[in-house]
Amino acid sequence: MVEAVQGAGVVVTGAGGGIGAALARRFAAEGARVVVNDLDADKAKAVAEEIGGIAVPGDASAIVPEARDALGGTVDVYCANAGVGSGGSEAAGESVWALAWDVNVMAHVRAAQALVPEWLERGSGRFVSTVSAAGLLTMIGAAPYSVTKHGAYAFAEWLSLTYRHRGIKVHAICPQGVRTDMLAGTGSAGDLVLKPTAIEPEDVAEALFQGIEDDRFLILPHPEVAGFYQARATEPDRWLSHMNHLQQKWEVAR
Repeated sequence: MVEAVQGAGVVVTGAGGGIGAALARRFAAEGARVVVNDLDADKAKAVAEEIGGIAVPGDASAIVPEARDALGGTVDVYCANAGVGSGGSEAAGESVWALAWDVNVMAHVRAAQALVPEWLERGSGRFVSTVSAAGLLTMIGAAPYSVTKHGAYAFAEWLSLTYRHRGIKVHAICPQGVRTDMLAGTGSAGDLVLKPTAIEPEDVAEALFQGIEDDRFLILPHPEVAGFYQARATEPDRWLSHMNHLQQKWEVAR
């Protein structure tokens, strides 16, 4: 059992399935009190009933007050997990870009606006951001997703460097392919880049809990992402050429 989460009040957004449901189940198994959030009320209720948690369905951007009340007045851990896997290029419509920005970035910002003041006052709190390896690297065929996941990572990084000396812990989870509905929706690009090394949602939850125990900011359920990230930083043109090769391979295949 991870002592840091035993008895804690935890909120997991986008927890009706996939990574979110796996996180909710793991927090509950570790002795936390869990609020399960999802836009799909039936899915949220099903997971909450399974784990003995509390369903608070609705838009992830606006649930902190209700979730706080459901947990007796205090949120100790907030998992900003809800996301949209918007594909497309620079030509994607304004509505596609706006939705990706709102869900993948601004929902995190709004949660922090609601939570950080009370966390600073008491000197503790934990913010878990489900980003993606796309937030460290990129993803072919998915400009809105890649760009906004970079934003989500940057925001988590900023929170950590700004408040870690004041008791706020931040974790950024950056997996590659995970066997969820979102992976299924990535189509041929996901089949080429993500599917061959895809892992289970439970593997992501395990990686997070290991990171909590180790007090690590960056959580890499696919350890090889560290090498890719290093190559991107130290040899950007070589890395871009490699990614362009994947782009060309995808264009031929589809």
